[in-house]
Amino acid sequence: MTALRYMGWLTGCSVLTAFVSIIWQAFLSLQSLNRTTVLLSGLLAIESGLKRTALEPAPRVAIGYGACTDLQINATEFLDRFYGRRIPVAASAGSREILHNEDELLQSFAYYFQNGAAAERVMANGTLFKQLLGYAKVMDKETLQWYMGGNAPLMAVRFFMEGADVLLGAHMSRKLRPLLPKEIRLAGDEIPDDDIHLILEYQAGDTWGSYVAPRANRYILHNDRNNPHLRAVEQLTLALKEYHPQLLVVSGLQMMDMFSFNPGEREERLLQVQRQLTSQPNDTLNHFEMASYVELRLLQQLRQFVLPYVDSLGMNEQELANLQQVLSHGRTTLATDWNPRIAHTLDLMRQVFISLLEEHEERRSRDPESRRISRIHVHTLAYQAILTTAGSKWKNTRAAAAKAALTAHRYVCKSQFINPEAVQQVLDDSFATSAQADAPRMRIGAASPVPCWREYIEFGKQRQRLEVEICVAPVLVCREARKTAGAGDNISASGLAAQL
Repeated sequence: MTALRYMGWLTGCSVLTAFVSIIWQAFLSLQSLNRTTVLLSGLLAIESGLKRTALEPAPRVAIGYGACTDLQINATEFLDRFYGRRIPVAASAGSREILHNEDELLQSFAYYFQNGAAAERVMANGTLFKQLLGYAKVMDKETLQWYMGGNAPLMAVRFFMEGADVLLGAHMSRKLRPLLPKEIRLAGDEIPDDDIHLILEYQAGDTWGSYVAPRANRYILHNDRNNPHLRAVEQLTLALKEYHPQLLVVSGLQMMDMFSFNPGEREERLLQVQRQLTSQPNDTLNHFEMASYVELRLLQQLRQFVLPYVDSLGMNEQELANLQQVLSHGRTTLATDWNPRIAHTLDLMRQVFISLLEEHEERRSRDPESRRISRIHVHTLAYQAILTTAGSKWKNTRAAAAKAALTAHRYVCKSQFINPEAVQQVLDDSFATSAQADAPRMRIGAASPVPCWREYIEFGKQRQRLEVEICVAPVLVCREARKTAGAGDNISASGLAAQL
């Protein structure tokens, strides 16, 4: 009897424990849902303040260069079907700068897949690239999707959606042009065929052999022949003389990465970009959109021909770490933490900002056309961080961060409606503003859904002080990502549009 009573008591305790656990989990879920709803309401309220009146003229935005057609497929389904027995035993970046064969492709994909890092790589073997496209085209039609691609066209469409008047510098085929809103002006020739990019998309938790993706992302392959030459630069420069934009955006230069140019040809094309930037009046803001670069020589050339002549930079967390390494140490970096702490990202942003400020101070006496950087926008899975010089031409920094965060959710989820129950909470309710000891902490909540603060940055031998404003907005992360390729372009463009 004693044993029976003891067993009954254990059973009762087990049932009670399970019941309490269920109640506790339900409480935590409800608490998370309430917090998400509060943050969403706060972000939407800030966004609503961005609406322009009918009397306000549309901001004029010019953007280059290039365009392509994106062929998007599910990465793991594609690789399982055609390379299921050739999964690398050990992931390696391999020949990460340029791919020549299937083994290099599989090793490179495995490396970035297991790190959840976005990557864009050149497939130098044109025959193999055509073979891969052929494989993709026989996939299930429900998982195969064609889109207009290219940084410049995607950003152009987003600027147009945000109410801007847009001029795009790009060559396009007759097939691709109808996908661009007719209101967007085009500076560029019609070409017979567009370059095609193969987009291998994957979800958080997807598996390929023993590899598991920690977050949703994409791996992009291309074998471009048109875009690396930036053939629309001259036509855009000519159109700019009559257009007089408020903002000029340079993007798509990563297509030059590891491309085989004739001696001096790449430098000559980048010099044309520099001349385009320096020909703009002081009241036109210049922005450069970073991308996935691996060739150190090209990054050094961008440091010479492009970075000194822009007011603003946009990038993701991988590109931020890469740029910081180039500026501080003269080297590139591979995949970094896919979900970096805010304090770490802010410290890297400060380092990049200071490096560019110091380079401007050193350069400006001999190069009066150079510009002092005044804005950096970093977009990550979990948050948007925007740093601007206090009192600069960039306005609405808080609203721009909120807008970018909402755009991130809407684009990746492919839905204008944001359902709090479909959101994954990634950020805590507070964060440190730096990894340094005793750094202030900022809270994210109903009273401050987008924390902003001002601080002074010291730079140069004379230890000059410059006041900056920093805003951080939480991203309501999709539980099920529908599209990641092009997310950065849309996020960056929406943030820029809010600050004009």
